[in-house]
Amino acid sequence: MKLFQTISELRNELEAVRKQGKTIGLVPTMGALHEGHASLVKKAVKENDVVVISDFVNPTQFNDKNDLLKYPRTLEADCKLLEENGASYVFAPSVEEIYPETDTRQFSYAPLDTVMEGKYRPGHFNGVCQIVSKLFLIVEPDKAYFGEKDFQQLAIIREMVRQYPFNIEIVGCPIVREHDGLALSSRNARLSSEQRNQALQISKTLFSSCEFGKSHSLADTKSYVENKIEESEGLRLEYFEIVDGNTLQTVSNWDDSDYIVGCITVFCGEVRLIDNIKYKG
Repeated sequence: MKLFQTISELRNELEAVRKQGKTIGLVPTMGALHEGHASLVKKAVKENDVVVISDFVNPTQFNDKNDLLKYPRTLEADCKLLEENGASYVFAPSVEEIYPETDTRQFSYAPLDTVMEGKYRPGHFNGVCQIVSKLFLIVEPDKAYFGEKDFQQLAIIREMVRQYPFNIEIVGCPIVREHDGLALSSRNARLSSEQRNQALQISKTLFSSCEFGKSHSLADTKSYVENKIEESEGLRLEYFEIVDGNTLQTVSNWDDSDYIVGCITVFCGEVRLIDNIKYKG
């Protein structure tokens, strides 16, 4: 496995790979890797000749400077995990390498990016599209892999690829959870042991809401989740929306769509956690 920190060195390496007729997979990450990322890497390794992992904490997608400062950075441990899982190349550039000047590009994919995370984190998805589009242009992968835990992000990236257009297949990969159900996240490292136990209520509530929803209305199911979280010690609900999995627009009844997903964001202390559950589809 090779580590690259400049765009030119990585491009030169990949140009030689393409001349050999090899396929290239890309897994964009912000580092602080865990088994959820490892699952993406394993799938990419299985489906491509070579795999590039980006390890870059992208400043343009943080609307909270404190969140950016606190985001864990663990490149050495990341490289060990990536090598163990068969990655070919790691791209870990500096901010100056990626943004030698301010990126003024504006990406708008309304209504996908104006609800949920788009509503509560203004500018977030513009920053995501800035960095992901840059990585696509640098790496020119055949396939790119993203986790379904960031459900809204995945939908927006798919739309970006359709509109740009990039000749890239976007592969969504299932949420990976701890044995007790907690969705794996780099932010989990910031939870104390007590907070981690409190955070378990998020996935427990989502799982139980699936059973609840079988015999109750969509509105009642939404209230059930909201009430359970708000009653839980140490948790503060930012939003819970039940949406069409393609349009990300809220639905009112279970028969409004064949693909229905519940998306939630909860603060556990100062740590902001996201999760989702599929009700239909």
